[in-house]
Amino acid sequence: MSYIKSTGTGAAAGSKQERCVSLAQYMIDNKATVRNAGRVFGISKSTVHQDITVRLERVNPELHRQVRELLEQNKQERHIRGGLATKRKYSRQRGEP
Repeated sequence: MSYIKSTGTGAAAGSKQERCVSLAQYMIDNKATVRNAGRVFGISKSTVHQDITVRLERVNPELHRQVRELLEQNKQERHIRGGLATKRKYSRQRGEP
């Protein structure tokens, strides 16, 4: 699937609406986190969050509901991902693969 990625600053309101739909579709299709989506689209995690929680609700309520479910799932799994990141960090410092 093709996603509309951000072109940087000065985007028109219509572009923001398209971007928020593309972000939501990308996140759902890839089970991505807000940070992952921000990296792919070249925008901050704050902008991703703003797009999918505020703008998307006005543009596409059904898609908003789906992405909110994913955000809730990500929130519940956050402590696990954080623990794995810490484990990788200390493994690298000890020189383990």
